[in-house]
Amino acid sequence: MTWKLDYRNSVLKAYPEVYTPAALEALEVLVPLNRDRRELMARRIARRLARENGRQRIAFLDPQALIPRTRIRVQDARDGNLEGSEIPADLKRQWIQGTGPATKPRASMESGLRNAAYALLSGADGWMFDGEDALGQVDTMSLDNQRNLQLAIAQDPLFLRVAEEVAAEMNQWAQGFFGRPIIADWRRQLDFTTTIFRARGLHLDDRHVREQDGTGFSASIVDLTLYVVNNHQRLRDSGASIVLYLPKIQTGEEAALWNDLLAALEQHLGLPPGTIKVYVLVEQIEAAFQLMEIRAALGRHFVGFNTGRWDYINSVADAMAWDPGFLNPNIDSIGMTYGYMRNYEDRVRRAVNTPDRNGRCALWQGGMEPNIPVGSAAGVAAGMRRAKAGGKREQLAGASGKWVAHWKMVHIVRPVWEEVGADNQLGRDFPPLTYTQEDADGLVLLEPAPRTIRGARDLLSVALQYGNAFGQGFQAAALKPADFFGDDDQLYLMEDMATGEIRVSILWEWLQKGAKLTDDDPATGTRTGDTLDAALLARLLSEEYEKLLAARDRDVHDDSKATTLPIAREIVAKYVTSGVKPPWYIDLLNLSLNNYDLATAKSRIRSYIEAFERDGTRITENLDFGGLNQGARS
Repeated sequence: MTWKLDYRNSVLKAYPEVYTPAALEALEVLVPLNRDRRELMARRIARRLARENGRQRIAFLDPQALIPRTRIRVQDARDGNLEGSEIPADLKRQWIQGTGPATKPRASMESGLRNAAYALLSGADGWMFDGEDALGQVDTMSLDNQRNLQLAIAQDPLFLRVAEEVAAEMNQWAQGFFGRPIIADWRRQLDFTTTIFRARGLHLDDRHVREQDGTGFSASIVDLTLYVVNNHQRLRDSGASIVLYLPKIQTGEEAALWNDLLAALEQHLGLPPGTIKVYVLVEQIEAAFQLMEIRAALGRHFVGFNTGRWDYINSVADAMAWDPGFLNPNIDSIGMTYGYMRNYEDRVRRAVNTPDRNGRCALWQGGMEPNIPVGSAAGVAAGMRRAKAGGKREQLAGASGKWVAHWKMVHIVRPVWEEVGADNQLGRDFPPLTYTQEDADGLVLLEPAPRTIRGARDLLSVALQYGNAFGQGFQAAALKPADFFGDDDQLYLMEDMATGEIRVSILWEWLQKGAKLTDDDPATGTRTGDTLDAALLARLLSEEYEKLLAARDRDVHDDSKATTLPIAREIVAKYVTSGVKPPWYIDLLNLSLNNYDLATAKSRIRSYIEAFERDGTRITENLDFGGLNQGARS
């Protein structure tokens, strides 16, 4: 075989259990589909530019057209004339799925494995081990994540020793919080939770692998291949399914590319077609226009949708960036019952309950519960009431389960579904999906809500903190606005990439479209009807930044205040003041990973924005790839 891929530095030597010969061979087999992936990403940007130049909203597809990369007619997909999947036994009851990675930044193997142990002992029905939004990408974290998952799935002796220690700690916490332990038999508990993996999205390049000509290589292909090749045999031998979450899909055509990747890998490994099962996170507004097309394109691999919040809000703001009249309110006003969010969720539940030609429906997993039970007694009690109320709303709406962002939340929210008792809500009777102009308008429906200085401060504070945490390797972090530091009645929320993405997106929208404030603010002297202009935003940014510099190490790590925090400020400032809205906040963050030099960061940020403004080019490759000879295959 002629090898087409290069590997960064000494990763092949450092991670032979991850980059196994079988995995390396499978990556080479999938190389041609990386070219297709790059073409699809170019089409994304072209559609975005066309909407901006033509001042166009997203529309439904022509019902008589074929879904690109398939032979499936759009109308057939909408009618349920498609080949769907049976729901495997270990996915039929997924009341609570936890999310989070199987490692920690710059952690030893034993320390990182604690994350996997917490997850698999949590009592969650499934755990989505995250390779994307919640997994830091500093150093070799993506490879640590893969290695730790392999050890956990294999129940390696080191993992079992860590799990026994973690189980005792979890029970000690539960004894104090619930008055009872939550783990009776830790060895049996490890077999309760379904292992699920979230690959990175099609828009991202891997940091350790690229084509030999220097072309960036798909992080999606790397994540899919390493997880499935290295774990499929053990999972199948134990009777477990091979399950992934696929993020950031925008169209049926992109789902079809994923289907081609899954099918090619199954064929290469000799797995029966449809063995790999996937949920799709509906995080993009364009996907809400093509739900049945996405479901049809993934065919026998598809088992369900998940409704996220932050990513989806960002995608709506991005799709409507060209429209000066589209202005989001304060972020805390945009819950799942708000305007366009309510309509999006309704389309998802109707899509999964549309039967396929064999009468099979699909699953709907509800959104994230970011609260964690850490704070004052009053704060925790209020936060847990909100969490349970959110779960109850989704259960009544038809969700078969929901997500939580921390293992401590599993036994707090899971009773909402336990009390009902049904394994799932497959096939609930909802009106069929329709594709009218009213439906399209509903997906961008704004409703009256505040837009305030307080809201702008919260956006800035959390955006700065998230960018700083990302640079430190904490792609998931417990955050709250700086004005609430020290107030234990105001809980920290577990936040990941999407929280930073949406905050800079709304800030861009408010500044570039001249958002008018809906309240007086004595501290700044602004009045109702005043505009959030560049001078006011610069003042607020400076004030919120100074609060972070003065914060305790608990809230803002002291060693970040002269390293990654100034870079986070530069990214926020350049993003929101750019005349052309950058498509992804993570692009700018990735450019400065493992870099603490502000001058270097400024140069890279400037190059990115100039390239995108010039012709829509995204700089996505690892600019510090280097040192190929130690790991290259030839």
